[in-house]
Amino acid sequence: MAEWPSFRAELRDFFMFLRRPAAGPRLPGQASGDGIWRDWFPSLNLKRLTQWALLMWAINLLFFGPIAVMAAGMGGATHRLNLDNIPWMTALLWAPITEELVFRYGLRRLKGLIVLLPLALAAMLHGPGLPGGLYLAAFLMLAWAPHGMAWRGARRPLPWAWRRRYMHRFPWAFHLSSLVFSGVHLYNFNLGQTPWWLLPLLVLPQWVTGMVLGWLRVRRGIGASILLHAVFNGGPLLLVWLALQAAPDMGM
Repeated sequence: MAEWPSFRAELRDFFMFLRRPAAGPRLPGQASGDGIWRDWFPSLNLKRLTQWALLMWAINLLFFGPIAVMAAGMGGATHRLNLDNIPWMTALLWAPITEELVFRYGLRRLKGLIVLLPLALAAMLHGPGLPGGLYLAAFLMLAWAPHGMAWRGARRPLPWAWRRRYMHRFPWAFHLSSLVFSGVHLYNFNLGQTPWWLLPLLVLPQWVTGMVLGWLRVRRGIGASILLHAVFNGGPLLLVWLALQAAPDMGM
């Protein structure tokens, strides 16, 4: 297994990727083995994931977060987060899994997406619970089916002409997934009379986060983007929870 690149090298690769997104190759440091297994359970460097989370928190806190707060104040939008009932399960488990499957799984798993995307979308929209869990279970069963199939053709790739057309249009797929991902997070706000031109500013942090997660999904695997998504969501909620423990009146 090749040695992991430095954080600076990964950061440089990220910015180069944004200029010319491509569906491959993987970054060095990945173990060899079955493609599906390595996509879901890639070799991970927890220190590196923490570095990316810290960078994303810092950028959003210092730059894009204040812009979003200013836009919310100008338009009268308020956040739906209930400080008396922080959604830990949704933020740390459900949202990272379902949102990554909806917005980024198909970036490198185009085959079968017509079947899998509706299942992932249904799971995300239903939320944690029995219906959503059944949709998610169906997605996972179908996604992993080729891993256990021995008959000929089970892992046959898409025709080369299809793949070539997709590779040519991959930059559009990547940036569209990031934009739609950020747009969906407008649901986190009570928008009131917020004018339409302020709406993109409300979700600038999610747009930047979506691009980082998309890059990581392509370069490392879907398991890596799910884990970073969970870590990224957990940090701010943990700070809010600690603040509420120190000053309970803040939640009133």
